[in-house]
Amino acid sequence: MSDPSISASLREQALNLLASGEATSRADLVEALRVAPSTVSGLVRRLLDEGVILEEGVGRSTGGRRPRILRLRETDGVFAVSELGGRHARVGLSSLDGRLLAAEEVAIDIAAGPRKVFDAIAQAFTRIRAAEAPGQALLGVGVALPGPVRFPSGRLVGPARMPGWSGVDAQADLKERFDVPVVVENDAKAAAIGEHITRGRDTGDMIYVKAGTGIGGCLVSGGQVYRGSRGLSGDLTHGRVADSGERHCSCGRRGCLETVASGAALVQQLKEQGLPVTTTRDVIAAAVDADPTVVTMVRRAGELLGVALSGLVNFLNPDAVVIGGALSSLDVYMAAARGVLYECCLPSMTQSLSIEASVAGPDAALAGLGHLARTVADVPLS
Repeated sequence: MSDPSISASLREQALNLLASGEATSRADLVEALRVAPSTVSGLVRRLLDEGVILEEGVGRSTGGRRPRILRLRETDGVFAVSELGGRHARVGLSSLDGRLLAAEEVAIDIAAGPRKVFDAIAQAFTRIRAAEAPGQALLGVGVALPGPVRFPSGRLVGPARMPGWSGVDAQADLKERFDVPVVVENDAKAAAIGEHITRGRDTGDMIYVKAGTGIGGCLVSGGQVYRGSRGLSGDLTHGRVADSGERHCSCGRRGCLETVASGAALVQQLKEQGLPVTTTRDVIAAAVDADPTVVTMVRRAGELLGVALSGLVNFLNPDAVVIGGALSSLDVYMAAARGVLYECCLPSMTQSLSIEASVAGPDAALAGLGHLARTVADVPLS
């Protein structure tokens, strides 16, 4: 019987330490996890009973009895992971120990609907597995979608930028295609999980924002994603903001953050100025080239994101605000958001607040999906 005092989080941390080689004995786990030796003994006994780890040989003595060496049981196989956007999908393979083995982008049109999009993703998975992991079993699939996803059922709920997807049971569709365990998550939440894993267990409470074509967010507190009552938390993009110009939003309302601070908003505004931009990537390239009109608009978008986040920072008092997504690569966007947060938040809230760009980068969501897929497939490596 499982020890109820041993949390899933503690189990995951122990497996991470053993997978990375940071811990090879009970004593190492006690020191790294900062828990009682009796708790570690119970955890190790549970993992041995489950067949997740092996105990073999002895290590070097530090004055007492020589410790038994702990290691993870080796298992073959990979996880296929993909983050979908409006026009592109990032597709990759994740190993059992959490490494991203391969990643590439494929063109899609999210408006083409689930069948055509999932056909394209399935073809990409097959191609990448053949090239990068021939003969390796597919153990699970993880997919992140740019809209509200009810977790863990994987059903979409009113995605504004995904015509034809509302109510789609993406998880059931993918399970039927691949015949393996499947997890479907919102893209910002998947990226927040990947960011938290990349930063390590001492990250603290973190507000993660994915600023790309759209804007999404997620709160990670105590190492856990906050999902809300229906799993739909984190919808920053459709919050009303001042100085929005009452622009129409994809959700049908006016004045949402998406209409002034997202990549899609910048594309629209720059088109109205007569600039030849069609994608968020075009905006980024023009900003990097220091086009004055683009830089001014990007700075203003960053400021309005900062305004939207300031209320959350005052309310939640996080340790960190992390901005990911394509726009986080622009220093002017980051600096503008950071400046407004310092200006609008209480000094007590920003005194030790970290405000920075993602360290996991464009593969944050893939890292998070790999973690989720391993959990759903009940494969004990991370």
